[in-house]
Amino acid sequence: MNNMKITKHGHACLEVELDSQTLVIDPGSYTEELTNLGNVVAVVITHKHDDHCDEAKIAKIKKDNPAVQIFGTSDVAARLSGMGVTTVYHGDYYEVGSFKLEFFGDMHQIIHRSIPLIQNTAVLVNGDLYYAGDSYTPPDVKVKALACPTSAPWLKIGDVMDYIQEVKPAICFPTHNALLSQLGHDLNNSRVKQVTEENGGEFRYLEVGQSLEL
Repeated sequence: MNNMKITKHGHACLEVELDSQTLVIDPGSYTEELTNLGNVVAVVITHKHDDHCDEAKIAKIKKDNPAVQIFGTSDVAARLSGMGVTTVYHGDYYEVGSFKLEFFGDMHQIIHRSIPLIQNTAVLVNGDLYYAGDSYTPPDVKVKALACPTSAPWLKIGDVMDYIQEVKPAICFPTHNALLSQLGHDLNNSRVKQVTEENGGEFRYLEVGQSLEL
């Protein structure tokens, strides 16, 4: 069985490769231009915010891979009108090439009571990689790797630590972190590392362009 390779791109974007096929998650406005992508068979957009959903990047992926399947919330489908987005809801399951995609949750984490809530979906890839977008939605299964947000307007590091304690991943790596200074990375990563290891997991920090294999 081939290993799944996960590459971190800028901010919240992940590239997942398996069997010469590629899945892209959340190519947003804080993500560098995505070059040298392989055979992209699927794109998952967790929600419609700019830092997760950049129309130009998604349109280029679709142009280069006309058969690509795009998954997202109904908010995302409306924003990407004309791109043929498959709308997903909590409990949905799809298979695209070598990728098995399970979707969890419905809503974005609260930023402030004055800001309307939007839809958000979490995705579990092949039962191993879990990323919840802008939410603390837990999976209902044990996962090998958790892509864990470490900086956001809606985020408090204590809540992140509680989330990791709940999920108890075998591997935890930070994402959604483009807004942090180096001091911020060091501080928040130390907390994520602490709680991950206390629960028997391994902390991995990925710079942009670095990868891990499951």
